[in-house]
Amino acid sequence: MSSSVIWAESPLQLLSAVEAHRAGLFGPDAEVWLRSDVPSLEPTAAEIERLGLPPGLRVAGSAPRPVRPPEDGVWVIGDAFSGVVQRGLLTFRRRRMVIVDDGLATVRLLELLVASRPRALVRARLRPGPARRALGTVAWARLRSAASAGRLTVCTALPISAGLRDAVRGVGAAVHLHDFPWLRSRPTAEAPPQRLVVLGSSLVRNGLVHRDRYLAWVRSLAAAEPLQYRPHRRESADVLDELRADPRISVTETGVPVEISLRGLTAEHRVVGLPSTALTSLRLVLRSSGTRIEGVPVPSDWWTDAADPGLRDHLGLSLNGPELAT
Repeated sequence: MSSSVIWAESPLQLLSAVEAHRAGLFGPDAEVWLRSDVPSLEPTAAEIERLGLPPGLRVAGSAPRPVRPPEDGVWVIGDAFSGVVQRGLLTFRRRRMVIVDDGLATVRLLELLVASRPRALVRARLRPGPARRALGTVAWARLRSAASAGRLTVCTALPISAGLRDAVRGVGAAVHLHDFPWLRSRPTAEAPPQRLVVLGSSLVRNGLVHRDRYLAWVRSLAAAEPLQYRPHRRESADVLDELRADPRISVTETGVPVEISLRGLTAEHRVVGLPSTALTSLRLVLRSSGTRIEGVPVPSDWWTDAADPGLRDHLGLSLNGPELAT
């Protein structure tokens, strides 16, 4: 077995782990295990392999639950709110750990991690029962223990404020910021023929934004010029069916993250999207291309009652450009 084990539950986690390996944040050799019930992981892994994995990194296969790293190895994870990861934290004790990005939830994780009292690591929209809250609280304690022992590193491309970075370092964790150097070094992808690219959103499927408002917005963009629509991997099928019916909208599913599939955009292109981690990462991947990337704030009347003010503010973090200072 390799000295480091990467457990990837989403395409962004996988891409972020490649960047962390390229940065030398764990041993010289590492193996990637893909969560077996996430269909989008295999095509993403295949494309990353085609682009040329950094030396010492290999995709080992798929598994239904995390693979145990060696006693002296490094466990690389992305979603510390995941139940299977938290159960792993109960048994994979005293390992060195690296946390990589898995969307804006990474920011929430860091905010909870630096809290002065124990906090349950549960997703912002969940109303957990006693057992789930207890597991989340133990997971918090395990990560804080790893941080205080110097066994925790966070690798992120997200807009982490200087104050939060200092607080994370204050509890003992190391922080490494990156701007996708491995991905930017790869050959560029073919650019879409449409000049306007709209990033799909999971906000409708998650019950946070009204479906009719969202569809009307996309159609209003298509009324100005033809556009290519890149669906979110968790987007509602009925929303995509509605958009496919509009001849001005080309719904294009590539099976890989937009950070990979849109890296060939040029100064002639414009990317528009509601709050999304992809806005932040695309600004980094395309920073020398001249591509305009526009984050659109969600109008107040689009939100459903399920989106509380704190969640709305959290999602809005992606509307600002990422901080690159160390």
